[in-house]
Amino acid sequence: MNWDDLRLFLAVAREGSISGGARKLGVQHSTVSRRMQTLETKLGVRLIERKKSGYELTPAGESLKIAACRMEHEVLEVDGFLGGRDNRLIGELRVSAISSMASGILMPMFAKFSRNNPDVDLHVLVSNKNISLVERDADVAIRLTNTPSDALIGTQLATVSSTIYASHHYLDQLRSEGGKPKWLGVSCCAFHQSWTKKSAAGQRHNFFVDDALLTTAALKQHMGLAYLPCFIGDSEPELARYCAPDPQMNLGLWLLFHPDLKRTARVLAFRDHMIHEVKLQTALLTGKRPEQLHT
Repeated sequence: MNWDDLRLFLAVAREGSISGGARKLGVQHSTVSRRMQTLETKLGVRLIERKKSGYELTPAGESLKIAACRMEHEVLEVDGFLGGRDNRLIGELRVSAISSMASGILMPMFAKFSRNNPDVDLHVLVSNKNISLVERDADVAIRLTNTPSDALIGTQLATVSSTIYASHHYLDQLRSEGGKPKWLGVSCCAFHQSWTKKSAAGQRHNFFVDDALLTTAALKQHMGLAYLPCFIGDSEPELARYCAPDPQMNLGLWLLFHPDLKRTARVLAFRDHMIHEVKLQTALLTGKRPEQLHT
């Protein structure tokens, strides 16, 4: 048994399936399945069982998970200790960010950091779910939140404003015909879900999206109203604000990393780079339009 086997087993145990473990590790389903069978053969016990509800760990699997978690903790501690002594701008840096930001406003910043630091292998990971920095799924996470974890080292890069958007065509139609506005059903994040639920006042939705970029595309098709961050909505000529941004909907844009990496040069260099670059985009992130900047 080696650490690679245990790492693979932990991915399957945490994701609850062979396919989930394969996605987490970025390998083929068949590879994970074959290696799990080999591990079970080596140990002489069954580790997982297929149930109607999905995969479940056997008692032996539960015991191995506990032991593997302890080993993982030790490996990450050593990795963090040694990594913290590395003052060179070289090596791998994994950065997680939500899709709407990573592919838009943040990408030029990521590209500039990569050009300026060619010896750093920058991996951009897109996820709208919380990536575990403790388990080292990523080195750095960029997240929209007002409650960052106390267990992580965090820097608030900016405040991000949001408001309600629709297409110009839909708003013109709404003004001319009257009636109640139609809302998109959204599930991209808890913030947009709760804001929509409150504003839509129990209205039934018949069109749903689970990503801010999908929301933008649906609004362009005149499907109704929805919340968007101003840095997205104000950048789309086909969209218009339904109302002014409400400060109650402001979110912090945070850069977070594990304390074990607090002395790692490439992490600190990336943090300083993002602080500088994001500051240049303050007006866009806070919803300050050009005409507002001159008043």
